[in-house]
Amino acid sequence: MIISASRRTDIPNYYAEWFLNRIKEGYLYVRNPMNPRQVSRISLSPEVVDCIVFWTKNPEPMLAGLEELEAYSYYFQFTLTGYGGDIERNVPHKKRRMIPVFQELSRRIGKERVIWRYDPILFTDTYTPAYHLKAFAQIAEALQGCTSKCVVSFVDSYVRNRQNMKALRAFSLPEKELFVFAKEIAHIAGAHHMTVVSCAETMDLSACGIGHSCCIDKDLIEQIIGCKIRAGKDRNQRKECGCIESVEIGAYDTCRNGCLYCYANSSPERVLKTSRLYDANAPLLCGQITEEDIVTERKMKSLKCGDEI
Repeated sequence: MIISASRRTDIPNYYAEWFLNRIKEGYLYVRNPMNPRQVSRISLSPEVVDCIVFWTKNPEPMLAGLEELEAYSYYFQFTLTGYGGDIERNVPHKKRRMIPVFQELSRRIGKERVIWRYDPILFTDTYTPAYHLKAFAQIAEALQGCTSKCVVSFVDSYVRNRQNMKALRAFSLPEKELFVFAKEIAHIAGAHHMTVVSCAETMDLSACGIGHSCCIDKDLIEQIIGCKIRAGKDRNQRKECGCIESVEIGAYDTCRNGCLYCYANSSPERVLKTSRLYDANAPLLCGQITEEDIVTERKMKSLKCGDEI
């Protein structure tokens, strides 16, 4: 199985100690967000975990514990954008902190296992296309040799971020201007020996030099683990998403990055309330099992086919 850690929250940034404790214990609990009384017990045995995909804006708290992941295959989706604290409120300074962390992570685990995400891209009076191109070029130059792939996407409107998008006066570019922008992004990346791919985009940007890709990437996972896997599309994601099936272990309303475009948090007040329940030694992230909960063992198995690449 593939572990997603996590689309719902930034585990490496805020819950690294919890995750590493769960690795030691060999299991964790996940509450079903659609049916909160349902809780799944997830085995973390290396025999069934084929790969772990980390999503983060700051993996620095996890760097000291990477040795504890030696029994596992994994890679990081590292989001690094040009936004300031007005958009990504609690993310450390990019040039002083995050670029050096990206470089260090790449040095330790290899550039193929650190994917740079410059997403989501949103346009405002401040964050204009010209601003993004300048920021993208500066980051790409700093990350040259530290990654070979950059993932981009354009901001989507969700119920949870719609009010913030309206307050920012975010706007979309006409298709012709968007294609010019995308082509320039691909050109900049290419100049720094990176390919650019899109994530869950309905538009075809291949003419701009940007192909479709996915976050939980079958080809990349097979490359990392050294053998073929048998895995289908994740049916829990929207149709534009090309990710393969995975087990999500995060929890909504627990990410403290404070990004205004976020779809995983309902409100800052809710995040504060939920994150106060955090216990690094508990099997459940930001919560406790109650008498009303129904805990079931999720059936896990390796997706490996046995055929070496």
